[in-house]
Amino acid sequence: MDEVRASVDPQYYDWFDGGTPADMSSFDWKHIDFAYQAIENGDIDEATSILRSMQAQGFPPGYYELGRMYDDAIGVPRNPSKAARLYGESLRNPSNILDNASLRLGRLYRDGDGVERNATLAYFLIRQAVEQAEGDNSSAKVDLAEMLQTGQGVEADPGRAEALYKEAAENDQARANMALAEAYAPGGWLEENSQLSRQYAERYARAQEEPARNGDPRAMINLARIYAEDGLLGPQPILHQKWLLAAADTGDPDAMGEAGELLLTSKSADERQQGLDLLQRAAEAGDLEAMTQLGRAYLGEGAIAKDPAKAERWLRAAADEGSTNAAIFLGRAYLSGNVLQRDTQQGIRLLEQTAQKGDPLAYAILGDVYLNGESVPAQPARAVGYLQKGHEGGNEYATALLGSAYLNGNGVPPDPVRAIQYLSDAAQRGQIFATRLLGEAYLEGEAMEFNAIEAERLLRKAAATGDTSAATKLAEAYLDGTVESERSNEAVGMLEDAAKQDDAYAMIVLGRAYREGTGVPRDFQRAEYWLKQARNANHPSAKGALARNYRAEGQLGDINALRKAAELGDVPAMADLGRAYLNGIGVGVNYAEARRWLTQAADEGHGGATATLGRMYLEGKGVNQNPQRGINYLERAMAQGHTGAKADLGEILLKGKLVPADPQRGLALLEAAAPYESSARIVLGQAYLTGKGVPQNTAKGKQYLVEAADGGDPYAAQLLGAAYMQGKGLEEDGELAEKYLQQAIAANDQTARQYLGRALLYGDQAVDQDIERGRGLLIEAADAGHAGSMATLGREYLRGDILPQDREKGTEYLFEAAQKGHPTARLALAKAYLWANGLENASQEQALVWLDTVIDGDSNNALVILRELLTDQDALEAATGENQQI
Repeated sequence: MDEVRASVDPQYYDWFDGGTPADMSSFDWKHIDFAYQAIENGDIDEATSILRSMQAQGFPPGYYELGRMYDDAIGVPRNPSKAARLYGESLRNPSNILDNASLRLGRLYRDGDGVERNATLAYFLIRQAVEQAEGDNSSAKVDLAEMLQTGQGVEADPGRAEALYKEAAENDQARANMALAEAYAPGGWLEENSQLSRQYAERYARAQEEPARNGDPRAMINLARIYAEDGLLGPQPILHQKWLLAAADTGDPDAMGEAGELLLTSKSADERQQGLDLLQRAAEAGDLEAMTQLGRAYLGEGAIAKDPAKAERWLRAAADEGSTNAAIFLGRAYLSGNVLQRDTQQGIRLLEQTAQKGDPLAYAILGDVYLNGESVPAQPARAVGYLQKGHEGGNEYATALLGSAYLNGNGVPPDPVRAIQYLSDAAQRGQIFATRLLGEAYLEGEAMEFNAIEAERLLRKAAATGDTSAATKLAEAYLDGTVESERSNEAVGMLEDAAKQDDAYAMIVLGRAYREGTGVPRDFQRAEYWLKQARNANHPSAKGALARNYRAEGQLGDINALRKAAELGDVPAMADLGRAYLNGIGVGVNYAEARRWLTQAADEGHGGATATLGRMYLEGKGVNQNPQRGINYLERAMAQGHTGAKADLGEILLKGKLVPADPQRGLALLEAAAPYESSARIVLGQAYLTGKGVPQNTAKGKQYLVEAADGGDPYAAQLLGAAYMQGKGLEEDGELAEKYLQQAIAANDQTARQYLGRALLYGDQAVDQDIERGRGLLIEAADAGHAGSMATLGREYLRGDILPQDREKGTEYLFEAAQKGHPTARLALAKAYLWANGLENASQEQALVWLDTVIDGDSNNALVILRELLTDQDALEAATGENQQI
């Protein structure tokens, strides 16, 4: 009693305090039989007169039996409010109807039927029914178990619920057997046990067969459900259809409605039409549930074609007859405007009227509407108030939304502890949205500590019920390695299943996985397929994701893919495509196209594209040279956050290239860019080493170059190596020189290879001579197309002092270097021409013109001419003279 007093209003205490038992004789009890006989004879006035006489004497059964007449509409119109009042009166004094009266009254308060819904009061009444029962109380045990299972009116207690269900199942209570079958099935609220699930389902089916064969339409419907495709003993289509049609043939409106509802889920169009016909017959017979389901069907739920007029007609009819479900569906339809014409005022009015009757689902939906602000302006605080009432009324969806509000701080201050409490409560009651949110919370590790095992369990549980969002979230975690599991190989299959059920985000995740090669082999075509599917499904990020896929493909050299990305509006792709046209990468040089795409990207705020445009105007590349316009573009790129532009402008101003020098601003820009840009560190390093534009500071110069080289810049390493080799700005150090030059060589810097090769070949700087190693480095650089290395090798093979003389090889190297425009190679050959022709005092310009004529002709013939030319000793000496630097 103490627990009751702490939980319910004092006005209800005397329903539970025991009181004084009514003193009824056997003759008094016979009056109940007389009342039953009068009812059987159709004499309702006589029956009510007998029962009111018993009430006048204070006998509880008189109140109870009259309440039952109003509850079950026995000879009188159903009046649950009057029934509840009479049941309450019957509980004020103990009697042998205490258990039945408690159970019936508890159900009315649990369902909000005729009274304001009060789940806590309902729980204590139904518990009293179980505790006070004198005979078989299996039905009351099932009701109590349901409340304990779902946490309705009491803290959820799955263990106690399971025990009560099992006790009732031992007495072959049908609902208990079904509840346990569902609980042990995949996605159930108990640990999965397929054997136990089937065992209880079979017991349930056996219990339904006899009443079904005897014509009970409800039993027929129950059997049809259990043998359906998604039934616990299904799919068994022959038995499913047999019992479904048998129920409909009874003509019972409720059975026709149930049969019609089941047929609507059929894959057969004929059976779906048959379902509509049965629902209409049931609805026309006055079955409120059939009216509601018919209205829902015409809203387009399932595979039925939308019919706004019929949907509104049947839902309105059911709502006017008192169906709260119909009022809720109609209200939501008015709010969404997807099928019916949007009528926000009417939708809110219907939902609020239903909520005022104590319907927790209506509160939940109102909370959802005001929380999201999709149909009405968002009012989070008001939404939370509605959700709180829905939660108190036992609606698990309201509880889940309340948890979400506390999790995200929507309408209330963020409170992870309360959020998890609400979500756990709803999840324990089987609310899938809450189960998914809880799984995601464990996965994200913010509101609660990261727990991959629990996240996987909860998300799998939600996914097993058909929640594609949960399946997608879990599959994504499998792919990116957030959740490591032996079931990770199921990720792609899970995503494909979700995508086939029109989950657009699953399509996005699949596309992204194939694009990045995350958990699957990289496959741009598969990525494109799924991202196009997502775009067709109108996912808001699909277009951008598809563009990124094309851009990634384009970055590997597919210029057509890059163009597709740019045409889809991907700004980085526009910039990449502009640079491709500018530099002829994967496509012919086209300055007009380069400028078009770079300008589009720049206008979208892409700093890199803006900086590239600036360099074009500074260099006159593809445009008329215009230094001031180039500077303006660099300034704009800096404003867009591009540090490379800051480095470029800093160098220009420091050195006074193309514009008057401004060393102070140039230095400031370079130092601001240096933490991010290697080029800025290199310019500063060179400037401080040489003292050009800044006071010389070799330590600072060395620091900048070392930072750039250690950051992986081969040019910085090359410059450091050269400085240490020559002792310019830094003390000569052959060991450090070789270290940095080798670092640049490892990054395939051919100039560093040539520089170290020459030093080793001649042994005239900070390293000891090593001819073979030096020649090897020069040959590697020459083979890579480095003209300076070709020139050095050509000269030395022709001279034969350091390398063995080989005029043919020397001529080829010198010719290749000249072809590439190497100035000293060209000059050496021109001088050789002059000496060979006795024209050593003639103009070098004339000789270079001759050389260009030879080079521009047939290359094989040119080599023959040059070989013959260099057979002349004077010409050879002119080409390889001691003073000739190549």
